[in-house]
Amino acid sequence: MPDASPNLPLPFILPAQAQKHVTHNEALQRLDALVQLVVVGNSSSPPPAPEEGEIYWVVEPESGLWTGHAGQLALFQDGVWVFMTPRIGWHALFLGEQRLKSFDGTEWIVPPLAEEARFERLGIAADADGFNRLSLSSPAALFNHAGDSHRLAINKAGTADTASMIFQSNWQGRAEMGLAGEDRFSLKVNGDLTGWRQAVSVTPEGYVRHDQRPLARAALAATTLTPAAGSFTGFDDLHLSGGDMSLGAPLASGHGRPLVVAASGYYLLSLSVSAVSTGTHTVHVSRNGSTDIASHVGGAGTSSTVALVWLDAGDTLALRHQGTIQYQFGYGKTELSLAFL
Repeated sequence: MPDASPNLPLPFILPAQAQKHVTHNEALQRLDALVQLVVVGNSSSPPPAPEEGEIYWVVEPESGLWTGHAGQLALFQDGVWVFMTPRIGWHALFLGEQRLKSFDGTEWIVPPLAEEARFERLGIAADADGFNRLSLSSPAALFNHAGDSHRLAINKAGTADTASMIFQSNWQGRAEMGLAGEDRFSLKVNGDLTGWRQAVSVTPEGYVRHDQRPLARAALAATTLTPAAGSFTGFDDLHLSGGDMSLGAPLASGHGRPLVVAASGYYLLSLSVSAVSTGTHTVHVSRNGSTDIASHVGGAGTSSTVALVWLDAGDTLALRHQGTIQYQFGYGKTELSLAFL
């Protein structure tokens, strides 16, 4: 009969053995240490003031009383170090790492996940909850192909539901793209002053819309007028507008208001002029009442000019007239069109 059990190894009480309680107590102490195995951590040398029952995993280069015991468990028991060799499959909680590990015959490893598993919640360096059942906190995330291609599918139940991605800054939503309550693919942005707005959308047929693109078609109310030389005329109506284009305060001439530019950028400008009087006339598109950014020279009838210009947000546009000519104003007559590129 062997002297100890094969797994833990617990000493047996032998026939006719004296001091049987010593062997029995030693087995109990071994059970006390190993049944709920807790390892303080890895160390190559004994701690200066160990507590009774503490266990360490001895690693190289071992020193002092642990010399020659690398790859063993060191148990401080009754004031001395007792060494135990673990077996494959032993489990232990490593306090320093707050991890449950298994012994593979050489090292203590974190048990690998099953190849096939289902989790109701999963947090990776983050806490998952009932709504965010998958939560990840990481500098980056990689979705790599397994062979050739890789596709990420985001599915919704029906047209009125949402399948989208939201981008946040300090937990405040700043942009969203996807199918938000409809089957058009859209890109929305959230500004501090404007709130959520749809910037671009694509219909299921493939048509692209720029919902907030700054543009305007402005004209003075229908009239026939002969502006004084050097005077300005503006606009009364926006027959087509988008992207916060607007009209400013009334001009000093009393003929309409200037067109106010909503956003900085390049614009395609088109000026149509309808002249009643014969002879050559000149109309300038004036920026902020001081700089001419486009000019039109023509005769009687309706003619136009096109220009590409850079404008800053807040700029105002009005028409400056050179000479004394009678014009027809109104929609389809003398008017200004502006489109953000």
